Amino acid sequence: MRRIGIDVGGTNTDAVLIDDAKVVQGVKVATTADVTSGVATAIEALHLSANLAAGIDALMIGTTHFINAVVQRRHLTKVAVIRIALPATSSLPPFTDWPAGLAELANGGVWQIEGGHDYDGRRFATLDIAAARQIAREIRNRAQKYVVVNALFSPLDPSDEKVVAAILREEIPDVSVTCAHLLGGIGLLERENAAILNASLIALAEETITAFEHAKSKVGLNAPLFVTQNDGTVAEASRAAAYPVFSFASGATNSMRGAAYLSGLKEAVVVDVGGTTADFGHLRNGFPREANAVVHIGGVRTLFRMPDLVSIGLGGGSHVDLDAGTIGPLSVGYRLSKEALVFGGNGVTATDIGVAAGLIDLGDRKRVAHITADEVNGILRRCKEMLEENVDRVKTGAEDVTLIAVGGGAFLVPEELQGVGRVVRVQHGGCANAVGAAIAQVSGEVDQVFQGLTRDEAVASARKLADTRAVEAGAEPASLALVEAEDTPIAYLPGNAMRVRVKVVGDIWSTRIEKTAKEKVACQSVS
Repeated sequence: MRRIGIDVGGTNTDAVLIDDAKVVQGVKVATTADVTSGVATAIEALHLSANLAAGIDALMIGTTHFINAVVQRRHLTKVAVIRIALPATSSLPPFTDWPAGLAELANGGVWQIEGGHDYDGRRFATLDIAAARQIAREIRNRAQKYVVVNALFSPLDPSDEKVVAAILREEIPDVSVTCAHLLGGIGLLERENAAILNASLIALAEETITAFEHAKSKVGLNAPLFVTQNDGTVAEASRAAAYPVFSFASGATNSMRGAAYLSGLKEAVVVDVGGTTADFGHLRNGFPREANAVVHIGGVRTLFRMPDLVSIGLGGGSHVDLDAGTIGPLSVGYRLSKEALVFGGNGVTATDIGVAAGLIDLGDRKRVAHITADEVNGILRRCKEMLEENVDRVKTGAEDVTLIAVGGGAFLVPEELQGVGRVVRVQHGGCANAVGAAIAQVSGEVDQVFQGLTRDEAVASARKLADTRAVEAGAEPASLALVEAEDTPIAYLPGNAMRVRVKVVGDIWSTRIEKTAKEKVACQSVS
């Protein structure tokens, strides 16, 4: 298959062409303020350096657009929230623990009704159908389109959420409903918060996906579009638009998957040094280790599918203070080609230090000749300390690890680091994020509590459900493989209860790609 992989970072937009599992060509262009024009520019640059006339089977894009919207408090829509849990939880209504400014942007009204289930799966209270229908009409009268439904212990039994979602769709034909059980696990507030963030981003996600489609059309590309996810896999564009929170950390996971693919290593620590940040993660079986604890997104507590990452303000565009001997966390970002000394700018960046040290050859080296050797060594020593400290944070043991260094700023990673047995550098490592996007597979995941089954039966049931979800997401059934499986007995639940988490991955179904491409052509001919 011939695929284009694109990753939109804070500084650069990278694109690669992969043909028959080999990286044919890679390009790097500056990220643009509107993001999408940078995507078009990257595809055009790739077209100039590689032959795309033979056709492309799929276009895979990773973007930080959605998480940036939360962090920067921009492009969020108001969300109506229905919690099904009364008479419990009334003292902690939705948005309770949100930063005030973010809550003001996203809060489109809160309603609480009776219903939900208890921790052991038994019904907690009877669902108030009449109240649910009245609430749906109130939301319709407010002209609210985006709604979250969250029921007590819905990961155990999502039936109440499904009933209320159906009522909403009856009363509000164009409503967009996010059911919390599809996003998070046990943890009422964290699951609800993830669902609210998701719903508040759907309008932006639809706009972004449409813009990607336009960028693709602009350069004459008819390949179906896929968007990368937090776990290093991809989803069809329409599915990604419905669940934008699953793309929050896709940039870092793309780099980790690309590092695994380019190095052939399945178990290692990866550091992706970009223009703005350095992201650290741990590969397990070729995929990033996922976080099992609460993750804060823009100051909001969430608990859903996110990689276990450590990010620091260290990159090629990081500001350098020669007097203080410090680097970062502020960065010039996509303005690196204008503001770095070697490119005629006035600010000292990590790239300037790299050029002065002879680690990289960019721009005009004469412009950094005034930086003394002591100043250069001091900054590089500080980089080394930051790298060593954060490698230790992602390690799972005291032994030395293998470190794969990728990203455009990987020149900042020295050959010797305390706690690291060896540093691995790979060909096309500067575009590892785009490579990870291009080679991504489709996943299906289950994190659920099972009761009344033996351990083997529970794991088998979870595997079957995960397989079904992967196929629904576009995976080829024959290619499905188990990536991760774990089970934990729950002593406080009756009936031999256990929490089972299973993840499978598979290749994109070729017939799905052909079907999507034909549908695109048919729609274009009709319009």
